[in-house]
Amino acid sequence: MKTNDGLVLVIGATGKTGGRVVQRLHAQGRPVRLGSRAASIPFDWQRPDTWAAAMTGVNAMYVTYYPDLAIPGAVDTIKSFVAAAELAGVERIVFLSGRGEEEAQRAEEVVKASALKWTILRCSWFSQNFSENFLLEQVQAGEIVLPAANVGEPFVDADDIADVALAALSDDVHAGRLYELTGPRLLSFKEVIAEIAKAAGRDIRYVQITPDQYAAALKEMGLPADFQWLLNYLFSTVLDGRNAFTTGDVERVLGRPAREFRDYAQAVAATGVWH
Repeated sequence: MKTNDGLVLVIGATGKTGGRVVQRLHAQGRPVRLGSRAASIPFDWQRPDTWAAAMTGVNAMYVTYYPDLAIPGAVDTIKSFVAAAELAGVERIVFLSGRGEEEAQRAEEVVKASALKWTILRCSWFSQNFSENFLLEQVQAGEIVLPAANVGEPFVDADDIADVALAALSDDVHAGRLYELTGPRLLSFKEVIAEIAKAAGRDIRYVQITPDQYAAALKEMGLPADFQWLLNYLFSTVLDGRNAFTTGDVERVLGRPAREFRDYAQAVAATGVWH
């Protein structure tokens, strides 16, 4: 059953998936409110006093949490956020979560226990981490230095996530469903960099370092302590092999296969961003 065309709030509207969801909603002619600190009606995770105004008149939400659901205190923030959404009369939530993150799964339980119609998108590493900030500068420099071991990860394309999110915002058949979104095959970071190098026609190396070396490098770069902790957590815990399997949920929702990393790499290489 199709949902109505009520106002959709996209939290994280400038992010990798949120921006794509906004584009798709605009293409359908649906009313959209941007959920970001710079929006005309601002939304800030660190300022709960901004939440009520952002949710006023909203029928459905696509929600990404910044910086990550693994950050200490995130679950309590999600509890307060969900309570505010219920009070505001929001009916539906599509919630972006992370695979293999115990903290994220506790946040999922908060969403499931709410009065909202929920859909949870539990996602693996984004392909776009190599082309849209994060690792882009390292790719351009020709050397990726990370503590990721030789473990397969089913990198998922942000466009696939956005397509699934749009489907969940548009049809009641997805209410009460948890989808694990992955790409169609497992790739180690070394294999991913080889795919990028081949597509870009460049020599790009992957250099594996120890977690301690990575932690020291992050500290030397002067990154905020919570961001240092998050990156170490993602590489030391989440990439321990627990997510080394694929699912067919992208195809189950969309009726087409998940996008291959090779196709993503060729499309990005054609833009010249990796040169």
